[in-house]
Amino acid sequence: MYNCTSSAADYEIYASDGIFEDPLMCAHGVKQIKSAFYSIPKVFSEAKMGEYTVTEHLVSEGTGEINIDNVQHYKILGRQIDMVSLIKLQVKDGKIVRHEDLWDKKPLWNRTTVNVPLVGRFVETVRRGNMFLTHTLMGFGKDPKPK
Repeated sequence: MYNCTSSAADYEIYASDGIFEDPLMCAHGVKQIKSAFYSIPKVFSEAKMGEYTVTEHLVSEGTGEINIDNVQHYKILGRQIDMVSLIKLQVKDGKIVRHEDLWDKKPLWNRTTVNVPLVGRFVETVRRGNMFLTHTLMGFGKDPKPK
């Protein structure tokens, strides 16, 4: 998905009400998650995940967390951007219920992680607005035609 090559089948790993969050957007449900990832090749001329390590933690029977410590490489307007990221996947009954992409391994800003809850709410609103705009522009999660 991070390599601009995802297809509809790649999203079967998400629970229907799964959540994806990064510092720019917050997606609720598989269709919005698709829109978020299908938009990557529209913005970047190149995107790929480079070096990574994976750790798994069993929380309870059927529930766990997968952490992917990685470096993501993007190219926009001819400029190379390399970004350290920590991807946290919460899994329940074999499906991803929450997917967080923590850029520079920093927590996402929201009403519980910033000192001024009003600022956190504003950031949450902006991220949901970004998702709504992206979702609209990407055809509401419509799968692209196979190449």
